[in-house]
Amino acid sequence: MTDQPDQAYREYVTDRQHMFRRLAYLLCQDWHSADDLVQNTMVKLYLRWERVAAATDRDAYARTVLVRVFLSERRTSWARRVVLVDAGQDTTAVSDPDPAAAVAVRAALAALPPRQRAVIVLRFYSDLSVDQTADALNCSAGTVKSQTSRALAALRRALPDEEPAQHHRGVPR
Repeated sequence: MTDQPDQAYREYVTDRQHMFRRLAYLLCQDWHSADDLVQNTMVKLYLRWERVAAATDRDAYARTVLVRVFLSERRTSWARRVVLVDAGQDTTAVSDPDPAAAVAVRAALAALPPRQRAVIVLRFYSDLSVDQTADALNCSAGTVKSQTSRALAALRRALPDEEPAQHHRGVPR
Protein backbone atom coordinates (compact mmCIF):
# COMPACT_ATOMS: atom_id res chain seq x y z
CA MET A 1 0.00 0.00 0.00
CA THR A 2 1.11 3.53 -0.62
CA ASP A 3 1.03 6.24 2.03
CA GLN A 4 -2.35 7.60 0.90
CA PRO A 5 -4.31 4.34 1.37
CA ASP A 6 -2.41 3.70 4.62
CA GLN A 7 -3.45 7.14 5.87
CA ALA A 8 -7.09 6.54 4.87
CA TYR A 9 -7.02 3.19 6.69
CA ARG A 10 -5.49 4.74 9.83
CA GLU A 11 -8.10 7.50 9.84
CA TYR A 12 -10.94 5.04 9.38
CA VAL A 13 -9.72 2.75 12.17
CA THR A 14 -9.07 5.68 14.51
CA ASP A 15 -12.56 7.09 13.91
CA ARG A 16 -14.38 3.76 14.25
CA GLN A 17 -12.41 1.67 16.75
CA HIS A 18 -14.64 2.50 19.73
CA MET A 19 -17.81 1.65 17.79
CA PHE A 20 -16.38 -1.71 16.71
CA ARG A 21 -15.04 -2.44 20.19
CA ARG A 22 -18.51 -1.95 21.71
CA LEU A 23 -20.07 -4.15 19.03
CA ALA A 24 -17.40 -6.81 19.62
CA TYR A 25 -18.03 -6.68 23.38
CA LEU A 26 -21.72 -7.31 22.88
CA LEU A 27 -20.86 -10.34 20.76
CA CYS A 28 -18.07 -11.72 22.96
CA GLN A 29 -19.27 -10.59 26.41
CA ASP A 30 -15.63 -10.08 27.39
CA TRP A 31 -13.46 -7.00 26.79
CA HIS A 32 -10.26 -8.96 26.14
CA SER A 33 -11.93 -11.20 23.57
CA ALA A 34 -13.59 -8.13 22.07
CA ASP A 35 -10.20 -6.47 21.65
CA ASP A 36 -8.84 -9.60 19.97
CA LEU A 37 -11.87 -9.72 17.69
CA VAL A 38 -11.46 -6.07 16.70
CA GLN A 39 -7.76 -6.59 16.07
CA ASN A 40 -8.39 -9.63 13.85
CA THR A 41 -11.06 -7.68 12.00
CA MET A 42 -8.82 -4.68 11.45
CA VAL A 43 -6.06 -6.93 10.08
CA LYS A 44 -8.52 -8.41 7.58
CA LEU A 45 -9.70 -4.93 6.63
CA TYR A 46 -6.12 -3.75 6.12
CA LEU A 47 -5.34 -6.66 3.84
CA ARG A 48 -8.42 -5.84 1.74
CA TRP A 49 -8.37 -2.07 2.17
CA GLU A 50 -8.69 -1.30 -1.55
CA ARG A 51 -11.96 -3.25 -1.63
CA VAL A 52 -13.14 -1.71 1.64
CA ALA A 53 -12.30 1.82 0.47
CA ALA A 54 -14.32 1.25 -2.70
CA ALA A 55 -17.36 -0.04 -0.78
CA THR A 56 -20.43 2.19 -0.71
CA ASP A 57 -20.82 1.62 3.06
CA ARG A 58 -17.48 0.97 4.76
CA ASP A 59 -19.09 0.48 8.16
CA ALA A 60 -21.42 -2.22 6.84
CA TYR A 61 -18.49 -3.97 5.17
CA ALA A 62 -16.39 -3.81 8.35
CA ARG A 63 -19.31 -4.88 10.55
CA THR A 64 -19.87 -7.88 8.28
CA VAL A 65 -16.20 -8.85 8.56
CA LEU A 66 -16.32 -8.46 12.36
CA VAL A 67 -19.41 -10.65 12.74
CA ARG A 68 -18.07 -13.30 10.38
CA VAL A 69 -14.74 -13.41 12.23
CA PHE A 70 -16.68 -13.76 15.51
CA LEU A 71 -18.80 -16.63 14.18
CA SER A 72 -15.81 -18.31 12.56
CA GLU A 73 -13.86 -18.23 15.82
CA ARG A 74 -16.82 -19.73 17.69
CA ARG A 75 -17.04 -22.64 15.26
CA THR A 76 -13.56 -23.88 16.11
CA SER A 77 -13.31 -26.19 19.09
CA TRP A 78 -10.29 -24.44 20.60
CA ALA A 79 -12.28 -21.22 20.90
CA ARG A 80 -14.78 -22.81 23.27
CA ARG A 81 -13.50 -21.84 26.68
CA VAL A 82 -14.78 -20.68 30.02
CA VAL A 83 -14.62 -16.93 30.56
CA LEU A 84 -14.11 -15.87 34.14
CA VAL A 85 -15.78 -12.62 35.12
CA ASP A 86 -13.75 -10.03 36.96
CA ALA A 87 -16.20 -8.65 39.49
CA GLY A 88 -14.10 -5.50 39.91
CA GLN A 89 -14.19 -4.61 36.20
CA ASP A 90 -16.77 -2.06 35.12
CA THR A 91 -18.32 -3.36 31.90
CA THR A 92 -20.94 -0.67 31.45
CA ALA A 93 -20.26 1.75 28.60
CA VAL A 94 -22.80 4.25 29.88
CA SER A 95 -24.46 4.77 33.23
CA ASP A 96 -27.41 2.43 33.49
CA PRO A 97 -30.53 3.52 35.36
CA ASP A 98 -30.80 0.00 36.78
CA PRO A 99 -27.43 -1.76 37.06
CA ALA A 100 -29.04 -5.04 38.16
CA ALA A 101 -31.19 -5.09 35.02
CA ALA A 102 -28.15 -4.33 32.85
CA VAL A 103 -26.25 -7.25 34.41
CA ALA A 104 -29.24 -9.54 33.89
CA VAL A 105 -29.55 -8.50 30.22
CA ARG A 106 -25.82 -9.05 29.62
CA ALA A 107 -25.98 -12.47 31.27
CA ALA A 108 -29.02 -13.47 29.21
CA LEU A 109 -27.33 -12.22 26.04
CA ALA A 110 -24.16 -14.17 26.88
CA ALA A 111 -26.23 -17.35 27.31
CA LEU A 112 -27.52 -17.18 23.73
CA PRO A 113 -25.79 -19.27 21.06
CA PRO A 114 -23.29 -17.13 19.08
CA ARG A 115 -25.43 -16.87 15.94
CA GLN A 116 -28.54 -15.79 17.88
CA ARG A 117 -26.44 -13.32 19.87
CA ALA A 118 -25.07 -11.90 16.60
CA VAL A 119 -28.60 -11.50 15.20
CA ILE A 120 -29.82 -9.69 18.34
CA VAL A 121 -26.79 -7.40 18.48
CA LEU A 122 -27.01 -6.51 14.79
CA ARG A 123 -30.78 -6.02 14.76
CA PHE A 124 -31.24 -4.14 18.03
CA TYR A 125 -27.87 -2.64 18.97
CA SER A 126 -26.62 -1.79 15.47
CA ASP A 127 -30.22 -1.13 14.35
CA LEU A 128 -29.84 -3.07 11.09
CA SER A 129 -32.80 -4.19 9.03
CA VAL A 130 -33.53 -7.87 8.49
CA ASP A 131 -31.97 -7.69 5.02
CA GLN A 132 -28.85 -5.89 6.26
CA THR A 133 -28.45 -8.45 9.04
CA ALA A 134 -28.88 -11.28 6.54
CA ASP A 135 -26.15 -9.75 4.37
CA ALA A 136 -23.81 -9.38 7.35
CA LEU A 137 -24.38 -13.01 8.41
CA ASN A 138 -24.46 -14.40 4.87
CA CYS A 139 -27.84 -16.04 5.36
CA SER A 140 -31.43 -15.56 4.26
CA ALA A 141 -33.86 -13.01 5.68
CA GLY A 142 -36.00 -15.93 6.88
CA THR A 143 -33.09 -17.27 8.90
CA VAL A 144 -32.60 -13.86 10.51
CA LYS A 145 -36.29 -13.73 11.40
CA SER A 146 -36.34 -17.22 12.89
CA GLN A 147 -33.08 -16.65 14.82
CA THR A 148 -34.45 -13.33 16.10
CA SER A 149 -37.65 -15.02 17.23
CA ARG A 150 -35.79 -17.81 19.03
CA ALA A 151 -33.35 -15.40 20.65
CA LEU A 152 -36.10 -13.06 21.85
CA ALA A 153 -38.02 -16.02 23.27
CA ALA A 154 -34.90 -17.15 25.13
CA LEU A 155 -34.32 -13.63 26.45
CA ARG A 156 -37.95 -13.39 27.61
CA ARG A 157 -37.56 -16.67 29.49
CA ALA A 158 -34.26 -15.59 31.04
CA LEU A 159 -35.30 -12.10 32.10
CA PRO A 160 -37.86 -11.40 34.81
CA ASP A 161 -41.14 -9.76 33.89
CA GLU A 162 -41.01 -6.04 34.51
CA GLU A 163 -44.68 -5.25 33.96
CA PRO A 164 -47.47 -7.08 35.77
CA ALA A 165 -49.80 -6.97 32.75
CA GLN A 166 -48.24 -8.63 29.72
CA HIS A 167 -49.65 -7.90 26.29
CA HIS A 168 -49.76 -10.38 23.45
CA ARG A 169 -50.41 -8.82 20.03
CA GLY A 170 -52.12 -5.86 21.62
CA VAL A 171 -54.39 -7.95 23.85
CA PRO A 172 -53.74 -8.10 27.61
CA ARG A 173 -53.13 -11.61 28.90
